[in-house]
Amino acid sequence: MEQALDNIAAIVRAAGCDVTDVGRLTRFVTDKTEYLAYKCEVGKAYQRVLGKPFPAISLVIVNDLIEDEALVEFETTAYIAQD
Repeated sequence: MEQALDNIAAIVRAAGCDVTDVGRLTRFVTDKTEYLAYKCEVGKAYQRVLGKPFPAISLVIVNDLIEDEALVEFETTAYIAQD
């Protein structure tokens, strides 16, 4: 999870934004029980990478992810300010 968040932060910064410009994260997981078992670690990862306040965050439980070995997928929306 933390690596995925680090990747999101890197992509957002490469686009000229900051993690504070992330307005929405949707995470997709296949195992709700496993996800909930790590919710404290997940919260710490969000704080470390995104800081506060958090963007809107949703959790969607799905049957499968694209990559068989993947544990989580993210859909992220960041807003680029127009000058």
